[in-house]
Amino acid sequence: MTDSSSNPAGGQVLAVIPARGGSKGVPGKNLAPVGGIPLVARAIRACTGAHRVSAVVVSTDDPAIAEVARSAGAEVVLRPVAIAGDTATSEAAVLHAMDAHAAMTGTGADVVLLVQCTSPFLTAAEIDDVVAAVTEGGADTAHTVTPFHGFVWRDEDSGYGVNHDKATRPRRQDRPQDLLETGAAYAMRADGFRAAGHRFFGRTALVRTDPARVLEIDDPADLARARALAPLLDSAATTPTRDDVDAVVLDFDGTQTDDRVLIDSDGHEAVTVHRGDGLGIAALRRAGLPVLILSTETNPVVAARARKLQVPVLHGIDRKDIALKQWCEENGIAPERVLYAGNDVNDLPCFGLVGWPVAVAGAHDVVRAAARAVTTTHGGHGAIREIAAWLLGPTLSR
Repeated sequence: MTDSSSNPAGGQVLAVIPARGGSKGVPGKNLAPVGGIPLVARAIRACTGAHRVSAVVVSTDDPAIAEVARSAGAEVVLRPVAIAGDTATSEAAVLHAMDAHAAMTGTGADVVLLVQCTSPFLTAAEIDDVVAAVTEGGADTAHTVTPFHGFVWRDEDSGYGVNHDKATRPRRQDRPQDLLETGAAYAMRADGFRAAGHRFFGRTALVRTDPARVLEIDDPADLARARALAPLLDSAATTPTRDDVDAVVLDFDGTQTDDRVLIDSDGHEAVTVHRGDGLGIAALRRAGLPVLILSTETNPVVAARARKLQVPVLHGIDRKDIALKQWCEENGIAPERVLYAGNDVNDLPCFGLVGWPVAVAGAHDVVRAAARAVTTTHGGHGAIREIAAWLLGPTLSR
């Protein structure tokens, strides 16, 4: 974000993110993680990363959303019940947030942004572009669109073409270019928005965006697609560095092992680990990063491995998230500064607690989808050494 002195138009640009708690299509949608980050936090990061945005406000009626929003760097405006129901408009939330923010800061906005949590791949650059269309391009409003080449039909009177004559099928290059509203970001002159009461008035600028990044989450299938796309569409710089992490917590089976168990004729169990992981953990310890092994298994092999690595272990744990939260409190470590590496569904509660949930390659699909980063190496084959290399530098690479 920038202050008004660095804004070319010299005005205040307020980004408002509506994020109510109720959602029928996807319960708890605005807190659903994509790429390991709640949707509301993804929207906040896009706004705070934009150079032309002066302040970011989340309008919500939900205490959990408010907590996440504040942690992600946004101000919070608590939305009244009257404009928090299913029939409430986004415009009503934005107008209320504008008034509340002005009352809190004593500063009114010159340009207001409506940014939707449901567009997880919106970028800071796209937000800057819609703002610039208003502050520098002379538009009254601007919003993101993407090129659209589909034939639109309506199922009335045996079906008819909306944007084409069904009796004539021109080639794509011979048709007018249609543009699809993405629903991601809208910029409006604040005074015009107050007067009109809606987001489209005066001259509207259409800001084109990459079609590959356009996805609106309205139902569980959309959320599943977003989670599958996140490793491809999120920035390549999604792996953490030492500056991002204060502690590393590791699952054992399937994360430090290849998830196989060898049982001899006496019933004794053995697992396979990777020597490189031991080197990585030793390097993390030397760098001053606390390391913890957290496992649901009571097998003595877990404790034996922890002794070998000289790291503490909590095993035989039913609720790993509760144990992790208590460990963080006892050691004065903020959970959002913890990297947790896991591979299976029993790791998901911990993923929801920490700032850096990491899945190893070969992890369960739902675990990979909930992760903020995924290793290229499988559990038991050097995944922990790869994580250490993220944090400490490429000299640890295999």
